[in-house]
Order: sequence, then structure tokens, then C-alpha cells
Amino acid sequence: MLTHWYGILTALFAASVQFVLFLRWLHRRMRNDEITRAFVRDIATNHLPHIYNALQKIAAEQGIELDETPLVRFVDLNGRRRAR
Repeated sequence: MLTHWYGILTALFAASVQFVLFLRWLHRRMRNDEITRAFVRDIATNHLPHIYNALQKIAAEQGIELDETPLVRFVDLNGRRRAR
């Protein structure tokens, strides 16, 4: 009878450890997505205008006509609205 309880406790312990590891993995994955989203937003808002400005200057020196620089627009694929 006692070995039956040891088996149940062992199974519960193994399941709880796996659940904790899953939660850690899920949190890390969500955090990585947030970091990636922030990085892409930073590149688009802070660095792309400088890159386009330098490209316009280089093209002007070379005598190349470029189209207008495109506007940066964010598309939220999750359907949520972002506050600015």
C-alpha cells in the first residue's frame, strides 16, 4: 500500500517539474518576442530615417534620382491598438 503512494507522489512530482519547466520556457519565449518587437520598432523609428537621409546624400552626389522615402507604418497583426 505504501509503494502505491510513492508511485503517485513520484508521478505528481515529475508532472509538476515538467509544468514549471514549461512555464519557464513560455515566459522566455514571450519575453524574446517582446524584445524582438521593441528592437524592430527602434530600428524603424530611430535608424531608418538616418539611413534614408544618408542614402539621399549619396545618391545626390552620384547624380541618381531616388523616389521619396517611404513612411514607416506599423501594422498590428493581433488586432490590438497601440497607444503612442
